[in-house]
Amino acid sequence: MNGSARVWGPGGSVSRRSFVTGMFAAISAPVLGRAADAATRAERPWGTLLRARPTRMELGRRQVSTWAYNDGVPGPVIRATSGGTVRARLVNGLPEPTTVHWHGIRLAFPMDGAPGLSQRPTRPGETFDYVFTVPDAGTYFYHSHVGMQNDRGLYGALIVEDPHEPLGYDVEYTVVLDDWLDGVNGTPDDELRRLNASEEHDDTIRSSALGGVAGETLYPYYLVNGRPKGDPVTFAGRPGARARFRVINASADTAFRFAIGGHRLTVTHTDGFPCTPVTVDTVMLGMGERYDLLVTLGDGAFPMMAVAEGKRAKAYAVVRTSRRAAAPRRGSRVPELNGRMLAYRDLDAHRADHLPAPARSVRVRLGMEPSGNEWTLNGRLYDDPLRLRVDQGETIRIVLENESPMWHPMHLHGHTFQVRGKSGRRGPRKDTVNILPRERLWIDVHADNPGEWMFHCHNLYHQEQGMMGLFGYGPPRRDLHMTHGAPTRPGEARAQEAGHGNAHGNAHGSGGGHG
Repeated sequence: MNGSARVWGPGGSVSRRSFVTGMFAAISAPVLGRAADAATRAERPWGTLLRARPTRMELGRRQVSTWAYNDGVPGPVIRATSGGTVRARLVNGLPEPTTVHWHGIRLAFPMDGAPGLSQRPTRPGETFDYVFTVPDAGTYFYHSHVGMQNDRGLYGALIVEDPHEPLGYDVEYTVVLDDWLDGVNGTPDDELRRLNASEEHDDTIRSSALGGVAGETLYPYYLVNGRPKGDPVTFAGRPGARARFRVINASADTAFRFAIGGHRLTVTHTDGFPCTPVTVDTVMLGMGERYDLLVTLGDGAFPMMAVAEGKRAKAYAVVRTSRRAAAPRRGSRVPELNGRMLAYRDLDAHRADHLPAPARSVRVRLGMEPSGNEWTLNGRLYDDPLRLRVDQGETIRIVLENESPMWHPMHLHGHTFQVRGKSGRRGPRKDTVNILPRERLWIDVHADNPGEWMFHCHNLYHQEQGMMGLFGYGPPRRDLHMTHGAPTRPGEARAQEAGHGNAHGNAHGSGGGHG
């Protein structure tokens, strides 16, 4: 992988006022590893080409083996316009089957990339054409949804632009955060086997902001746009420019506390959907979450820090608006990291994005088995999954109760939901929400996209250790069997119905129960 291209400049990113700074006029396009290639806006009948295959990538002075799309980490940035169509051809050059999941997109069920549910995994040497409409503008991403593949380099940004963009800004940047061990400390599969063989958790990985133990493993690297802190990406602009940062947490096991030294952050979108703007010093992103931030750039060179929460390490990049300014040190103090942190209670969805009032509620208990390496939904593992049954057109309230000793970023495929406050206050629209130990959260979901959708923890280790259920329309389909991780043997899986019973008996009840 070519490590010489490490600068993000305004020349090739979306510019609302079409300015080009003379100081950085030589920068012809923003670069994200080697991802910004011709595939980002390819004029081909099948759209973007995604070649998933083994490759080598540079981590500073170190080269490691991994799997990636188009030999770049992250993969190519895919751009579309809301209401338009994304076309992407997956070419599987890996030694095992794979899929592509389009995280956060309310797309047609057959295109979701959920192995065993929406599609048969694409075998080595095969291709699969993903063609789907993107209804909502916002910041999204794509990644493999087979086993531990997402903890390699198989991910990239998907940006859906609003043709009537209401925000006023000069330039935008995409920031992809990741934790990395592939090719350094074995593979993600090796790490999963290690965790499966132990009943213990690393109690030194702690964060009061996350309610206790913050993760399962310490990573050797934490990356911004595929680059480690010793070889950082630079985001180049001009003083006084109004910049939009689209920040994506694509990691497997790490929450990041994000800030830019010397700047405040105005949050305008969460998980793609707009919210009433709120200005803070720092934001915490769980795995799978995205935030859009407006920043007025100062004059100089500033540290961008993404602290790996509880892990005594950080990802690092540079925001530069002056050629003469000295580069900030990697260990620079960033007071904003200890300033006002965004909370869900700070966020309000626009009135047009409020969901209808729910007619019923179901309870989902997040738990951990005594083994310490099995994570459950209402006591069920993914090979015998909890199933939340819904009917087309209804709105339900899911009451999430975290009875486990760790926090979980819970993600729902094919839908967004509205987070509700304790007083019934309407909060933000999201598709991924962090729930801390001993916490209860309410999320409202409008059932407007038929299918059999995954509902799971986006900590990849928890997901592979069982914390995955289903959100399904009508009676369960017996021809569908999740094949995530260790494949489910056909005929053995049975989905627990929650909230309906066998004949809608709990249709208006408050408990999920055991159907």
